[in-house]
Amino acid sequence: MVDQSHSLPTAIKVPAVTLGFWIIKILATTLGETAGDTVSMSWDMGYLVGTVIFGAALLLLVMIQIRAAQFRPWLYWATIIASTTAGTTLADFATRSLGIGYTGGSAVLLGLVLLSLVVWHRLTGSISMDNVAGPKSEALYWTTITFSQTLGTALGDWAADTGGLGYLGGATMFGLGLIVLIGLWRFTSVNRVFLFWAAFILTRPLGATVGDFLDKPLAQGGLDLSRPLASLVLALAIAALIQFLPQRAATKGH
Repeated sequence: MVDQSHSLPTAIKVPAVTLGFWIIKILATTLGETAGDTVSMSWDMGYLVGTVIFGAALLLLVMIQIRAAQFRPWLYWATIIASTTAGTTLADFATRSLGIGYTGGSAVLLGLVLLSLVVWHRLTGSISMDNVAGPKSEALYWTTITFSQTLGTALGDWAADTGGLGYLGGATMFGLGLIVLIGLWRFTSVNRVFLFWAAFILTRPLGATVGDFLDKPLAQGGLDLSRPLASLVLALAIAALIQFLPQRAATKGH
């Protein structure tokens, strides 16, 4: 009997890009900000310890995700949340504890995102969500996502503080940026893969500034809500959407 195992198609274990995908993604990035700040600030563990905790969880979940046989929504979104919480504490550690600053941190992280995309494309020939199949592509996909989540935190802080926009101003700016990308997607022929990654990256600072607006002190322009409570509400909302919104795996080549 001929072994045909090598001819079997490799499953795509990332979701199709739908409106529901973007809603959950924005909520997950907001949760990443409030949950990361809960551990590092409210529970006073510090940015480094928070990064170790969330980084270990992220590594474990990525390994499980790569070994999974098919798309599993709960696993995928748990991994996204781990990446965004790890990105929050890692960015804060780099920009605040190491003193790189928001501008320097954003520049370095943007460079890492672009580098990971270039390496991914050179090694696999595609950086499209619809072609994330196989351990190599999946590992590069999650590396790029983690860099983009970390960049988003630094970029959100840069807009709110260094840029002087405040949390609501920063959220408005990033929200308008997303509207521009939607317009480009709807009315132009701009490369769809480029638009996807631009939107994916931009949702992170949007979530970061919204999260900061929810939990930062009133004197700093926030609402001073409980970080653990805000995190719990966001987590429940995400869980409800995962449970009730129909999700399917992306289809290769589409």
